[in-house]
Amino acid sequence: MYDHIGLRVADLDAATRFYTAVLAPLGYVLCASGDGYAGFGPKGEPALWLHLNKGRKAEGAHIAFRAGDHDAVKAFHREGLQNGGRDNGGAGPRKDYSPTYYAAFLIDPDGNNVEAVCV
Repeated sequence: MYDHIGLRVADLDAATRFYTAVLAPLGYVLCASGDGYAGFGPKGEPALWLHLNKGRKAEGAHIAFRAGDHDAVKAFHREGLQNGGRDNGGAGPRKDYSPTYYAAFLIDPDGNNVEAVCV
């Protein structure tokens, strides 16, 4: 639904490792990288951009990624925990959002709340 999103990160290497791991189960890859940036998305179409933030720490953002099925949501959460993320809600139904909402939440290494959702 979005064209692209940019996040400022304190440690580009740590953030790149985290997003490479959590986005793989959702079908996204590292598409571009260079001095101070990394871009993820479908192959050849980066839409999530990480930018090294040399200034003050940015406030946390919330990003939700669409997942193909419940297994992808579970893998997103598992990979995130193994790659520097903190649990912010394990994989499971969120009936308070909708009867078919299934999601998992992580806090990335920079304090952003990232979610994988399958509806």
